[in-house]
Amino acid sequence: MESSLESYVLPSAQLGHFEVSSTQELGDVRTKKLILEIYLTDKNKLPFGYPSDLYESKGFSNPSRIQDFPIRGKAVYLVIKRRRWRHKQTKEGIVSDYTFIAEGSRLTRELSDFLKGTGRDPRRYDK
Repeated sequence: MESSLESYVLPSAQLGHFEVSSTQELGDVRTKKLILEIYLTDKNKLPFGYPSDLYESKGFSNPSRIQDFPIRGKAVYLVIKRRRWRHKQTKEGIVSDYTFIAEGSRLTRELSDFLKGTGRDPRRYDK
């Protein structure tokens, strides 16, 4: 994906934090429809407020799969790999906290707000 296209496809809150590592079009066995998975990798950037000389990157946590707005009739899922950080002396671990994921769901906040506005229950789409 080109960066100009990313700004139209990805939620604005994600553009500064992630790089698109790949995209994949798959078939959903349950619905018998095509879906699009966009794989995002957390940039090597320490969360705000933590001194870079005291923390080191320690790989990634397990990927999370978040549903976003459909594109051209295809369901879209964002597969997010978040970077883990560790304090060099205390070994305390931290991860970035992103607010674009709706609390208590596997939907982006924008999609969740849209579904709430239409009177649809977003939990039905979180499977």
